[in-house]
Amino acid sequence: MAQGSDSNDTSYKSPSPGSRPSSSDDAKKVMRREKNRIAAQKSRMRQTQKADSLHLESENLEKENAALRKEVKQLTEEANYLSSVLSSHEPLCTGLAPQTPDLLYPPHQSSYHRQHIAVPHYQR
Repeated sequence: MAQGSDSNDTSYKSPSPGSRPSSSDDAKKVMRREKNRIAAQKSRMRQTQKADSLHLESENLEKENAALRKEVKQLTEEANYLSSVLSSHEPLCTGLAPQTPDLLYPPHQSSYHRQHIAVPHYQR
């Protein structure tokens, strides 16, 4: 908190209802100061709340960012693995020349595919 703005400050006394200031100008000054003090407190409180909410949002975004980076890393590893599987499988496929638009890859019969097709997981 700023110096001299503490609500427990004993050097500043708000006017009590029983005592009258010497003139109406003094009363207006005192009231204006009190009003400004309250407005400053509210402003500091709002600023603190905003900073707190921004801090929480920042923490949440950092967590989300870390999770997304982890997912990207896993997907990159999976893409690399699948690329290597594809490149090792391509020599087994014959006639990979451009085909008609209806058929991108020619049907081929190899023991590799028959093994996998026979697995119950692929028979749905």
